Amino acid sequence: MRADLVPDDLWERVAPLLPPAPERRYRHPGRLRVPDRAALAGIMYVLRTGVAWRDVPTESVGCCGVTAWRRLRDWTEAGVRPRLHAVLLTELRRADSLDLDDCAVDGSHVRALKGGDHVGPSPVDRARPGSKHHLIVDRHGTPLALTLTGGNRHDVTQLLPLLDAVPPIRGLRGRPRREPRRLYADRGYDFDKYRRLLWKRGIKPLIARRGVAHGSGLGMIRWVVERAFAWLRQFERLRTRYERRADLHQGLLELACGITCLRRPRTTL
Repeated sequence: MRADLVPDDLWERVAPLLPPAPERRYRHPGRLRVPDRAALAGIMYVLRTGVAWRDVPTESVGCCGVTAWRRLRDWTEAGVRPRLHAVLLTELRRADSLDLDDCAVDGSHVRALKGGDHVGPSPVDRARPGSKHHLIVDRHGTPLALTLTGGNRHDVTQLLPLLDAVPPIRGLRGRPRREPRRLYADRGYDFDKYRRLLWKRGIKPLIARRGVAHGSGLGMIRWVVERAFAWLRQFERLRTRYERRADLHQGLLELACGITCLRRPRTTL
């Protein structure tokens, strides 16, 4: 197995969250089960390189692509990825590397070549099938939560679902933190209805107004969400959606967010 695909710090956090392996049959036990770390290496190989599952090199990775896909399916259905993300966010908050007072949201289109769930005609890609990644980040650009929709969904429809998707972030004394004090967004979120809903939650909306000349100054804070999308696009598999199952594509997204959180303390801002 290639050790560079699954570093020790990542494996130490993932291993306690994995479901236990099924017991082998006494009679006709079949082949030995591929170790979880090798299966994670296969998933990481696809995530980083973007190759098809069938093209995973078994000899160097230690796991065939079919086994890696099945393990991704099982772990996604078991909810491993969101729990890993919550654990890493807690570590960042404990280390005082998370600023939840100011957050930013945005959406980004990706082409969906094979169709599937949460796919729609993209208004920015000549109505070709596509999906949208919706992301909320903290003041430093750390991903807090994400959602996946069809390419024809408006960004503002995912504003409240994004806030609801942020996990309870522990790490400090007192109640777990979930919501920001101020939320930054571009003109696509300029609806008074949603401003009122944010105020009801105790969140101050800082949303650019449509029809107003550029230069509001909000971009000085909001740019971090664009950088977060650039971080996620470093994983080749996320630049185009190939998974027909939306939960598997979101599982890869959540894994990429977890890796981004793991790198955050070593990232220079």
